[in-house]
Amino acid sequence: MASAERGSPPGERPGQSPGGERFTAVLTRPAGQSASLAAALERAGIAAFDFPLIEIAPVLDDAPLRAALASLERYALVIFVSPNAIERALAAAPALVWPAQVPIGVVGPGSITELARHGIAAPAHQVIAPAGADSSEDGEGNGNGDANTRFDSEALFAALTARLGFAALDGQSVLIVRGDGGREWLADRLREAGALVEAVCAYRRVVPAPPADAWARVRALLGGAPHAWLLTSSEGVRNLDALAQAWLAPAERAALLRAPLVAPHPRIAETARAAGFDTITASGPGDARILAALRALSASSRAALDPPVWAATAQASSSTHSRMTDTNQESSSASFQPAATPPFPPPMPPVYDAPRRRASGFVWIVLILLAVATGIAAFAFNRKLDRLDAALAARQQALVAQTAELRMKTEQATATAHQAEAELQQLQGKLADAQTAQQALQQQYQNLAANRDDWTLAEVEQMLSSASQQLELTGNTQLALFALQSADTRLAASSSPQALLVRRAIAQDIDKLKAAPSTDLTGLAIKLDDAIAQVDTLPLLGEVQSEGARGKAAAPTPGAASAAAPGESRVAHWWRVFSSAAGEQLRSLVQVRRLDNADAMLNSPQQGEFVRDNVKLRLLSARLGLLSRNQATLESDLKDVDAALARYFDGASKRTQTVRALIKDVMQGAQAVTVPNLNSSLQAIHDNKSRG
Repeated sequence: MASAERGSPPGERPGQSPGGERFTAVLTRPAGQSASLAAALERAGIAAFDFPLIEIAPVLDDAPLRAALASLERYALVIFVSPNAIERALAAAPALVWPAQVPIGVVGPGSITELARHGIAAPAHQVIAPAGADSSEDGEGNGNGDANTRFDSEALFAALTARLGFAALDGQSVLIVRGDGGREWLADRLREAGALVEAVCAYRRVVPAPPADAWARVRALLGGAPHAWLLTSSEGVRNLDALAQAWLAPAERAALLRAPLVAPHPRIAETARAAGFDTITASGPGDARILAALRALSASSRAALDPPVWAATAQASSSTHSRMTDTNQESSSASFQPAATPPFPPPMPPVYDAPRRRASGFVWIVLILLAVATGIAAFAFNRKLDRLDAALAARQQALVAQTAELRMKTEQATATAHQAEAELQQLQGKLADAQTAQQALQQQYQNLAANRDDWTLAEVEQMLSSASQQLELTGNTQLALFALQSADTRLAASSSPQALLVRRAIAQDIDKLKAAPSTDLTGLAIKLDDAIAQVDTLPLLGEVQSEGARGKAAAPTPGAASAAAPGESRVAHWWRVFSSAAGEQLRSLVQVRRLDNADAMLNSPQQGEFVRDNVKLRLLSARLGLLSRNQATLESDLKDVDAALARYFDGASKRTQTVRALIKDVMQGAQAVTVPNLNSSLQAIHDNKSRG
């Protein structure tokens, strides 16, 4: 603080530019993990602006994590890659008592502090960390020790090798608790040492969605306000680049790439340089080093007339209080030369132009230093290549043995595959259908939101759509009513406003279905079946004579007439019987009937069969129209059948009248009820999706 205040002009606050605007540090750690650093920046006169680039979210399925924590005794070593991993894992098992015989490996001091917060600390438990992690913490868990202190996977592996040795891990199970993704370097080294490595996820890293006011402040800073970005992970650099491409204009993104960046680790700086950022300061791990780098950037923004040449900022100690530092402190063998700070208004020349204004002697000194550094780097690179050659030779020998074993297993698997080939061919068709269905389901699930309410609404929408289609096709109101009641029961478990709106619409449709009378489709179909069965027995107009003759043949003969009436003489009785039979014969000779269609009398018996078949086909078509709710087809077929019965069949016959009455009942029954729809419920679902 004192140095910063001495660099401020009279009347200005520490960290305030000559123009009166305070220097701003943009903190990109996850929300809630920059409180101590923000307070230190405010004490130094630097404004802190939280702009998280990573969001820590729970895993979708924590069953593997819970299973691993429930059987800690079977592991020879458990490694937590970050404080976030410790917090999420121990929160998943609140009643966990850590076994004293199971050692714990952590990357930095922040993880040691988090373990201690949960009651896991030396000497009761064996906690293994890189050198200096347990002795370089201040009151807030920030590193303030040796400048060469490293807290990354390489340093942790060295500490594990020194404390446990390779022999202790050979054939033993090792558990790594981490977030989704991340480097596999440490797991690969442990597998090379013979360990059986298992990895479980305790949290997920997702890209947040900064609000509009946060982007407005970013644009204001990029417009010329003095500021610097703190990026504590390579993933944060990639997220910043992706968000900038989506939210910032080309000119604003160009200004972002010129803005000064503070990176606690060389790998983060390399990632930023690969993304196009050209002004990077490597601060080293720990809030103290980060604060020193930001104070130096703040002082340089005030020195408009004599801008300093940026070099690597002063090294501080240990790891930062941020939960993301331990995870992203992955080391790199290549050294990193920090870049210069870009100018702020009033214009400042960039640092890479400064050597051109210095004396030629300084240029030669820089060239000599670069040559020496290049030689040292080349020597170190050669040493590393030698070690890699030895490691590759050892791995090659192990691979040869594994190849022989795999060859034998491959031969056995080939024999088994030949036996299963016949069954596989039979299952190919089913597998193709299953894959098609799976792809359709995956597409549907991808289109749905990840929360429970969206899943519920999507399921209800599917139920309502199926019920609406069934209602339109078959008119089955009972099935639609059951679907609506099931959807209402499904939504009753949700208390979201969207679910309440959809339930109101479903209640309206339920009332409509209950109020609508149901059509007896089965009864109407039975009547049509009865009519079809009686068509063959209906008398045609040309068959009336023979039908009357058959009726008379079945009548009693004159000899079988009723007995003589009491008191009637035998002659009178025989005269009455004779006159009656003669009258019947005379009446059968001539019949007088009214025919509206004289052509029907001219039909031959063969044509009469065609007429009957045509009537039956029309009745069958009407039956299909009834079952499929096709009102137009049903009415057209029934009208044609009724017209054919009136034209070609004897209307005085009771059978004809019965069939026509059945047809009339079907026509009236089919027109009696209009099937309601489910438009209210479906519209409520669609409105909710459009608002979402």
